[in-house]
Amino acid sequence: MRASAAPLNDAMYKDMSQDDKLIDLTTERAKRVHDLNEKRLNEVRNAFEQAMPLGKPKKKPKNKPKKR
Repeated sequence: MRASAAPLNDAMYKDMSQDDKLIDLTTERAKRVHDLNEKRLNEVRNAFEQAMPLGKPKKKPKNKPKKR
């Protein structure tokens, strides 16, 4: 009975791989995990910027010639 079931399974998988509407759950999960990690990274980045603001670099004042 197994010998006859194997060709059916192979044919079924070939049909599924050609289906355009088929969703690859592995890639969808990877996208979701990536989005969650990106969200968490942005939250940490925002918290860090609030705790320790970088600020703009200060401009060095131009040296005025001293009056003698």
